[in-house]
Amino acid sequence: MNKTMVERIDELLRERGISGSRMSSDLGMSRSFMTELRKGRARSVTAETASRIADYLGVSTDYLLGKDTEGRDNDPLERELASYLDEMRSRPEKRMLFSVTRNATKEQIEAIVHMIEQLQSGK
Repeated sequence: MNKTMVERIDELLRERGISGSRMSSDLGMSRSFMTELRKGRARSVTAETASRIADYLGVSTDYLLGKDTEGRDNDPLERELASYLDEMRSRPEKRMLFSVTRNATKEQIEAIVHMIEQLQSGK
């Protein structure tokens, strides 16, 4: 099933934990912009608006408009992030690790990574 532009935007916003009104505000658009799109009162966006939204969400304009069936940009960082998000969705222990380290300092996270590396190497 092909997703609409609004469905793609909503999916990307959910993945990133951003509200539609927040994105609209960050981009200097009306806070009701996404509501208007969702309800079908606004049926299209300008090329400039589509480009700004795509840049904000880290995807190509073609992906946003449904022309790129492969998915996200070919940016390796975007692919890596998507892979991490998929793992967090499918593996509860990864979500737990992330939630526990969310407010950890860099030094604490480095210590945890070191401990995991030691466990994996059998030391």
